[in-house]
Amino acid sequence: MLLVGVDAPGERARLLRLGFGDALSSESSLHEIEVRALRVVDQAAVLPRHRQLGALTLDLVARDAFVAGRAVGLHPREFGLLWRLAESPGVPVRPEALLADVWRLSFRPETNTLAVHVSRLRAKLRLAGVDGLIRTGGDGSYCVVVGRAVALPAIGLQERFGQFGLDDHVRLGKERSRDRMQASQAAEQEDNDHAA
Repeated sequence: MLLVGVDAPGERARLLRLGFGDALSSESSLHEIEVRALRVVDQAAVLPRHRQLGALTLDLVARDAFVAGRAVGLHPREFGLLWRLAESPGVPVRPEALLADVWRLSFRPETNTLAVHVSRLRAKLRLAGVDGLIRTGGDGSYCVVVGRAVALPAIGLQERFGQFGLDDHVRLGKERSRDRMQASQAAEQEDNDHAA
C-alpha cells in the first residue's frame, strides 16, 4: 500500500515501520509516485500470499490460518509467529530471532510471552485438527515440522464439550451445586426411611 500526502517525516517513518509499502509527502512529483508505486507492486509480487503446511494454509492478507477452508482464528502475534516459522519448515528458529522478527524486540524480555503465544497457538491448531506442527528444541528454539504433524478431525466445542462451551466452568459450578443438593436430599430421605 502506498500512502501519499503524509507531510510529517516522523509520521512517514511510523507508517513504514507499521508495514506500509511506502509513504510520500504531498509535494512528491507524479513521476516519483509512479516509480515508488511500481516498486511496491514488485515487492508485493515477491512476498507470497499463501504458505502451505500440510493441511494448514496460511493467508497473509487475511492474517489467519485455514484448515479445510475453515479459519483457525489466530491472534495477530500468533499468525506472525506461525508465518515466521513457516518461512523455513524444519529449521529451528532461536527465541531471540522470533522476538526480533515478530515482536520487533532487540532484547529478550524477562517474561514468558513467547512460550505463552506458542502454547496458545498449539492449542488453536489442535482444535482445528492439526496437532504436532510446532516442535520445541532442547535449546528453546521452535520449528515447524510438517512431516510430524498429525491431521485430526476438526472438533468443534459442541462435540468436544457436549452441551458446555467457553463458560462451562459457570455451568459446571451450578450443576455441582444442584448435584450436591440432590445428594443431600437423597441422604436425608434415606435417613428418614431408616428412622421410620
